[in-house]
Amino acid sequence: MYEKSTRYRQYSDHLVKKFGLKVYKLPVNLPGTCPNRDGTVGRGGCIFCDEEGAGFECLPNTLSVQEQIQKNRAFFIKRFNAQKFIVYFQAFTNTYLPLDQFKENMLAAASEEDVVGISISTRPDCINDAYLDVLQELQTQYGLDINIELGLQTVNYHTLKKVNRGHTLAEFIDAVNRIKLRNFEICVHIILNLPWDNMVDVIENAKILSALGIHYVKLHSLYVVKGTVLATMYQREEFSIIPLAEYIDRVVTFLEYLDPDIVVQRLVGKGPQDNQLFSNWNTSWWKIKQSIEGALEQKDTWQGKKCDYLNGKALKFISHK
Repeated sequence: MYEKSTRYRQYSDHLVKKFGLKVYKLPVNLPGTCPNRDGTVGRGGCIFCDEEGAGFECLPNTLSVQEQIQKNRAFFIKRFNAQKFIVYFQAFTNTYLPLDQFKENMLAAASEEDVVGISISTRPDCINDAYLDVLQELQTQYGLDINIELGLQTVNYHTLKKVNRGHTLAEFIDAVNRIKLRNFEICVHIILNLPWDNMVDVIENAKILSALGIHYVKLHSLYVVKGTVLATMYQREEFSIIPLAEYIDRVVTFLEYLDPDIVVQRLVGKGPQDNQLFSNWNTSWWKIKQSIEGALEQKDTWQGKKCDYLNGKALKFISHK
């Protein structure tokens, strides 16, 4: 059981334990698109995604990979006295590129000073053995920590279709299996308050990530950004967003069913700074995080408290019969 101040596995503590010092992520913004925009699997993208491709905190993508790393690196050294870095390819789908171009981007990151790891954000249907081979070569050559972030959002395949993800749960499972064969770490993004999901889906999210042996999870709340399909639906009152108190309850429940070995990178996202119709109930992400941690203490619960469903749950009771 965790102490009251650490009732879930926090990412910052994990990095210090893993690398021996505090490590910072340096975001890189590549020009690109995704197969759910250009017609390969769909048009228009996910109903909640804007033209920035979720990279609103990045430097302009007109800068090269090296320029972005060096600028961000200088900032983090000056601001936080940082020493080691993970290059984070954040916006859009960073494996949705010709293989040579993907390799060039990864090599540019790997060869930069004080880089200990690379984190690549992508889609489950954009994981391919040839691209994983490139990452494995870089890992061997540079001794890097390789982390692949998969945008899943929900295990409810009906909701995946509703939000126009362009992939199903099956592609996600396939991607996880292929990545795990290379022993790369996997981070999964989940939105816990999608309008078409309920608490059953929240629990199933935790259960499936645990059963698959995911290493990290990032939780987000749903943003409604102007100009998106979701924004139009929101303005037409075609759905409602759950209250903040219910989101907090969903996060607590998710954590209770989550394998205690999975590291939680985020409890709630920061959200775009402007151009949104709804973001985090007009509340600071930090206050929401504190409210979630306060709820864990108040309920005297913790990550993994209800993670008793793996390894043949029914057999655990047979000796009592």
